[in-house]
Amino acid sequence: MKHLMDLSKDSWTSYFESIGEKKFKATQVIEWLYDKKEYNPLNWTNFKNETRELINNNFSKSFIKIVRKEEDDLTKKYLFELEDNNHVEAVLMEHDYGLSVCVSSQVGCNMSCSFCESGRLKKVRNLSTFEMVEEILLIEDDIKRRISSVVIMGIGEPLDNYDNVIEFIKIINDDKGIAIGARHITLSTCGIIPKIKELMNLPLQINLAISLHASNNELRSKIMPINKVYSLSQLMLTLDEYIEHTNRRVTIEYVMLNNVNDNEENAKELIKLLHGKNVYVNLIPYNETSHIIYKKSPKDRIMKFYDTLKKGGINVTIRKEFGSKISAACGQLRSKEVK
Repeated sequence: MKHLMDLSKDSWTSYFESIGEKKFKATQVIEWLYDKKEYNPLNWTNFKNETRELINNNFSKSFIKIVRKEEDDLTKKYLFELEDNNHVEAVLMEHDYGLSVCVSSQVGCNMSCSFCESGRLKKVRNLSTFEMVEEILLIEDDIKRRISSVVIMGIGEPLDNYDNVIEFIKIINDDKGIAIGARHITLSTCGIIPKIKELMNLPLQINLAISLHASNNELRSKIMPINKVYSLSQLMLTLDEYIEHTNRRVTIEYVMLNNVNDNEENAKELIKLLHGKNVYVNLIPYNETSHIIYKKSPKDRIMKFYDTLKKGGINVTIRKEFGSKISAACGQLRSKEVK
């Protein structure tokens, strides 16, 4: 059974057309759910009794819940329990420009990136749209403040849950919904090429981030199995196509792994790979975990890598570290619960 918050306004419009109701009722549903926060359709006073009862009987109204929270100065990490007792997590980060939430899109992940805590516990299932929406709503309710930006970069590969994630984006972007601007929504993918091509043909102005993490094909295949399916060269061609089609700059995420992908040669290979593309590189200090052998690159090596890219004409930043005093690596809080 679909949940009330599984449907974007477009989907509600289709639903009302299918039952012979006016299309504008879709906007009213969105207002009841996200403005008035009324989740009982029987209380929607501007609907006919039979319509209220039909919706009430055919849509789920269940909720997820926060079961644990860890925090430090600028970060709060939330563990959510789902209706089937599975767990996912989200991270709230306070920036100079506002509050950002990193949400999960799956329970576990099948991409098996060797440095990633999220993929250590395999995919159990996709999150439904409402479960992703609730990650945001529960955090806003907890902090009594509005979220200004969202990154779909938590547990799971968003493009492996494509349909639900697209509905989620439509809902949080809707000005009658959670009203987060498209330019403040970022989707991160390890590179599922057919879905990137689908995404670029949608009328969405969201940001795309590519989890690259390697400067050559051999290394990427070693640490990211997805590269054996969609090679680095294929991904770069798709990136060119995406940028040309959308005229949008793409973020390249590059986690800095000590003595794995962080030497001078790697930096030079990355310059060659990205030269002339409308991208910027975000160097990410690695969040170490007790379950995985990789270590964070020392600060001086990260700075040297940064300087090499800069001198090579690549736009580059170093991501600010959040959550150093808590279970910082994505998936760590869930791993503790599962254990």
